[in-house]
Amino acid sequence: MHFHSTVLFVKNIERSKDFYTRLFGFSIEHDFGKNVILDSGITLWEVLPEHIIAKELKTSNESNRFEICFEHRDIEKIFTDLENEGVEFLHKMKEEPWGQRTIRFFDPDRHLIEIGEPLDVFVRNMKKKGMNESEISNKTGINIETVYNLLQS
Repeated sequence: MHFHSTVLFVKNIERSKDFYTRLFGFSIEHDFGKNVILDSGITLWEVLPEHIIAKELKTSNESNRFEICFEHRDIEKIFTDLENEGVEFLHKMKEEPWGQRTIRFFDPDRHLIEIGEPLDVFVRNMKKKGMNESEISNKTGINIETVYNLLQS
């Protein structure tokens, strides 16, 4: 057995395809009409009313019991792109307690999405702000050896 993908149930497949391909740059690997597999490991599925999932599973897209997490090296650019697109933010760019900058927002079906800086980016940003390796390790919870390695790469 192997992991295939994360499936997002969507209300409008065309709107969701546009959102994920245009905003995030994902490509469509397979398009089966109401079921689309993206190259990111995400599958979009507009479940038809006669399908067993629609008949048996009583869910609400408002539950947000998980989030889809991405990383982006240029968080300022993606934030500007999202803001220009008019997405609904849970929060705009903020620094987490461990030093990583993140953005959280909703897709057209109110799935919660996070975009954060990769580990090496936020560690280097802390160094640029004048923190030493020990301070970075204490703030992030990353062991000191990994901090040294991230700053050397």
